[in-house]
Amino acid sequence: MPDTTCGCCGLGSSGRPVGGRRGLLCAGLGGLAAALSTSAPARAADPVPHTRLTPDEALALLKKGNDEFRHEEPFTFPHGHKTLEDLSRGQAPFVVLVGCSDSRVPPELLFGRGLGEMFIVRNAGNTVDTAALGSIEYGVGVLGCPLVVVMGHQGCGAVAAALEMVERNAAFPGVIGEMVQPILPAVISARRPDGTIALDDAVVANARRVAARIKTQSVVLQDAIRAGHLKVVAARYDLGTGDVRWLDEG
Repeated sequence: MPDTTCGCCGLGSSGRPVGGRRGLLCAGLGGLAAALSTSAPARAADPVPHTRLTPDEALALLKKGNDEFRHEEPFTFPHGHKTLEDLSRGQAPFVVLVGCSDSRVPPELLFGRGLGEMFIVRNAGNTVDTAALGSIEYGVGVLGCPLVVVMGHQGCGAVAAALEMVERNAAFPGVIGEMVQPILPAVISARRPDGTIALDDAVVANARRVAARIKTQSVVLQDAIRAGHLKVVAARYDLGTGDVRWLDEG
């Protein structure tokens, strides 16, 4: 019986490529998918030695950097062709930071860090979906980061939008409403006995909730925590003072 051709990819029913270049492309993609489905452990594209910092040492380094930022101490970091050449061979960051996309919250500046030191996952509201969780797991499981920080910030617009949805059933254009839906449980949990919800309480609740959830959702993180190789910490950044308040330290 002759091959029938897949209408979307040009692959024949027998698995042989038909339909010319489209079929060959699909066959190549099929081979790639098969390779990715093997049980070989994940690895960095060009692995370099992991950081030797412990979770506590990594956290102390961030605290020191934020203190220097708040006190307006000069910020210098290695750069230039030699640094770029070294980093082109691979990366060994010491922290995964889950933060908000807000332009006022640039992690490297807030902590006085430079190129190759922070593995950053940013989106509005510092939420964690599948792509973000996979990025965190890559930072921990492949790159060897001993610390994960989930950092909310004062006046977060995404949390404010979620608060508007809870209190006034507000609607937003495009997919903004869908984007902030994961924040709704944190907003609701921040409700005070008198029924009011303060935005900053919701920001703190959201950072804490995300930090707690990634500990329970990721086997990679759980294994690293049990082995003493990882801490997951929640934090809140103050726009007016530059201070990072550490909410939970593992």
